[in-house]
Amino acid sequence: MKHLVLASVIAAGVVCGPMVLADESGTATDSSHHYVKDSVITTKVKTILAAQRLSTLTRITVDTDENGVVWLSGRAPTQNAVDLATMIALNTDGVTSVHNEIAVQP
Repeated sequence: MKHLVLASVIAAGVVCGPMVLADESGTATDSSHHYVKDSVITTKVKTILAAQRLSTLTRITVDTDENGVVWLSGRAPTQNAVDLATMIALNTDGVTSVHNEIAVQP
């Protein structure tokens, strides 16, 4: 199990590495500029959720808009799992706020 988590974190780093290095210093206003930033935030949140080793958190969908607002949806078995997902998203670098639409379905 440890190897699976480690492999997931490494894979996320390989995939996100080029995105992290993308130039955000320009004043570009096109949607591709925002897309890179949003993808990085979404991937960070998903990676941290996966690292929690709770299979129930993998049923949560994560989306991020251009302002760093994370949208969580899907289902979780308990309110504690919903709260954990929200806390993880709120504490992720680059997230400005979280809209939680996760349904509790045991």
